[in-house]
Amino acid sequence: MLLDTASLYFRAYYGVPESVRAPDGAPVNAVRGLLDFIARLVQDHRPDDLVACMDADWRPHWRVGLIPSYKAHRVAQETATGPDTEEVPDTLTPQVPVIEEVLDALGITRLGAPGYEADDVIGTLAVRAPGPVDIVTGDRDLFQLIDDARAVRVLYPVKGMGTLAAFDSAALRDKYGVDGAGYADLAVLRGDPSDGLPGVPGIGEKTAARLLAEYGDLAGVLAAAEDPFSGLTPVRRRRLAEAGPYLAVAPRVVRVAVDVPLPEHDPALPAAPRDPGALAELADRWGLGGSLQRLLAVLAGR
Repeated sequence: MLLDTASLYFRAYYGVPESVRAPDGAPVNAVRGLLDFIARLVQDHRPDDLVACMDADWRPHWRVGLIPSYKAHRVAQETATGPDTEEVPDTLTPQVPVIEEVLDALGITRLGAPGYEADDVIGTLAVRAPGPVDIVTGDRDLFQLIDDARAVRVLYPVKGMGTLAAFDSAALRDKYGVDGAGYADLAVLRGDPSDGLPGVPGIGEKTAARLLAEYGDLAGVLAAAEDPFSGLTPVRRRRLAEAGPYLAVAPRVVRVAVDVPLPEHDPALPAAPRDPGALAELADRWGLGGSLQRLLAVLAGR
């Protein structure tokens, strides 16, 4: 099981009231919400291995160099030598280091890579995994990793972790008209305002799916745009031609990297905390209460 950790703690932050606080009054809604999420996931799905994948760089410079608008609207401060600072709610930012410390004390593997997003870590681990993989994320970009042959699916939260939509190839085709390999091409054509990707004007999700169904993949669509005898309308042909500079670089930005250099790690889910003393101190300091106890009980009962 691979967790898109930031996606989940953002969801926890907005789903759990900010009135959930530590003894010193600091909000811990994202921390406790994430612990409850993990407990529910482990209880319901019983994974042998679990990795909390992290954004070492949420806006990699190599992606920005190709498409400068990539996530630009979410930048709080640009940094020349390292990751840009993301615009995050003031009361969430201090909770992220607490999440990291708690995961480390529990012994739940936390993995990131300099210059890469959590999506790229997930993609690399999914490709390397010898067995079935469940990717837990609220980010549709990771639908591109769905692969029935390798038993890679996405568990997409509909309402908390209690209601997850399980996406395999059939579910993906039913909703979007493409399989996992085709989803990245669909995302390139459609664009994504939340990531600052313009897409091709006039080509939305349904039109992109129809084009890919007719011409096979993005390369086939672009070949049809250059073929005067293809069935593309003049308007669509013109729009694809005008979007040429974007389409030349967008696939590299949209496609999840699957060759990220990762450190040695043990993904096995622990039955007991790695550092009980540190975990007890964190529990007392931050008032983790029932959320931590529920997770510990689930881990011990596997």
